[in-house]
Amino acid sequence: MAWHTCGPSQVMVVSGLCRSPPRMIAGGRVFVLPCVQRIQRISLHILTLNVKSEKVYTRQGVPISVTGIAQVKIQGQNKEMLAAACQMFLGKSENEIAHISLETLEGHQRAIMAHMTVEEIYQDRQKFSEQVFKVASSDLVNMGISVVSYTLKDIRDDQEYLHSLGKARTAQVQKDARMGEAEAKRDAGIKGARAMQEKVSAQYINETEVAKAQRDFELKQASYDIEVNTRKAESDLAFQLQVAKTKQKIEEQKMQVQVVERTKQIQLQEQEIARKEKELQARVMKPAEAERFRLEKLAEAERLKMIMQAEAEAESVKVKGEAKAFAIEAKAIADAEQMAKKGEAFQQYKDVAMLDMLLEKLPLMADAISKPLTQVKKVKMVSSGNGEVGAAKLTGEVLEILNQLPDTVEKLTGISINQCSQMKPGRMA
Repeated sequence: MAWHTCGPSQVMVVSGLCRSPPRMIAGGRVFVLPCVQRIQRISLHILTLNVKSEKVYTRQGVPISVTGIAQVKIQGQNKEMLAAACQMFLGKSENEIAHISLETLEGHQRAIMAHMTVEEIYQDRQKFSEQVFKVASSDLVNMGISVVSYTLKDIRDDQEYLHSLGKARTAQVQKDARMGEAEAKRDAGIKGARAMQEKVSAQYINETEVAKAQRDFELKQASYDIEVNTRKAESDLAFQLQVAKTKQKIEEQKMQVQVVERTKQIQLQEQEIARKEKELQARVMKPAEAERFRLEKLAEAERLKMIMQAEAEAESVKVKGEAKAFAIEAKAIADAEQMAKKGEAFQQYKDVAMLDMLLEKLPLMADAISKPLTQVKKVKMVSSGNGEVGAAKLTGEVLEILNQLPDTVEKLTGISINQCSQMKPGRMA
């Protein structure tokens, strides 16, 4: 008696006494009776097969050679497949099993090549591999062998058919590449030109907007400056006028205070005179002296009263005069400052202002020159025979006088009307 064991990559088959059908043990141990029982082993290792099909004519009649790589093994998990494998391959070596599987795969590979074109095999290797795997698996399963994987490794031909296909495809690819490169360069040039045009347009638009903004800013600034200067001038004049009015009111108040003070002094003096009169009356011992004294004091009091009234009136007149003089002086100062502002304006726009004044006075001067003619009732004219005669002569003389007016004005004022009339409109604005 003996115990036998095997690893997971082997199957032990025990046949003989009491073993019908034979017992198959994969990766385990079994008790074998010598001489009456027999033990055999079969490998479950994966077998790598290099499936070559040399010069097989395809459906187009083009001979090609194909090499595929297949992985096969005896299926040890399925009892039916394992029994079939034991029936067919028990006692055979791995090389013999691999050879049988290779022949089967090669036959199916050649059959599938004959039903396909070179282009189909070359362009769709996955489809070719799936067909070989499917067809070969259906036959090898009956032998207890399963195809683990199949991959198309290489395709060759001696007629350079594949090379010609590659050349045509390469030429087409190169052609497409050149066309694509040319189109890309063309599109890039067009886009670059458009981008440059948009950049220039945007730059011009930006510069225009900046110029407009600068112009609006300068116009507004000039307008604000004019308004500020005008307001400032008005404020200065109003302040000076208000100061003058305030001073005038203060002087008037002072005058009224002085008048009140003088009035109070007069009243006090009158009260003092009355007191003295009473005192005099009380203290006079003799009637005559008292009467004389009283009369003298009354006369003196009357004189003092008149003097005080005269002084008060004089002081009132003086204060009123001073107030009136101060008001006149303040008004004169305001008028002088106004004239100074006007003088500055005339100094700033000297030529234009003088031209405006001269143009306003020219019609008056022309009227003054021609007005005496309206008073003439009778004109006697003597002609030497040369030139115009009659009313035309008289009118020409008047026009000649008027034509001399610009020269006369220039000699008197130093300003040329002709030069001022040629000034730019912007300067006169």
